[in-house]
Amino acid sequence: MEKESSPVIGVFTWLAIIGNSLFVLWILYNGINEGFQGTAIEKFSYIALMGLLAVNAMLLLRQRIK
Repeated sequence: MEKESSPVIGVFTWLAIIGNSLFVLWILYNGINEGFQGTAIEKFSYIALMGLLAVNAMLLLRQRIK
């Protein structure tokens, strides 16, 4: 992969990683606070969203570490 062309891209990458992580934690907190109640479709969509955010953060982090 190519290195970023400007420091602004690096800042946005770190903001995306931090934002994704905070959003996953926020969803988990709300789930714990509500006792993980909801329909099966709601639960599946929350799990899928959290999975996508976690994978996105991990891929961005892996790119930054290289």
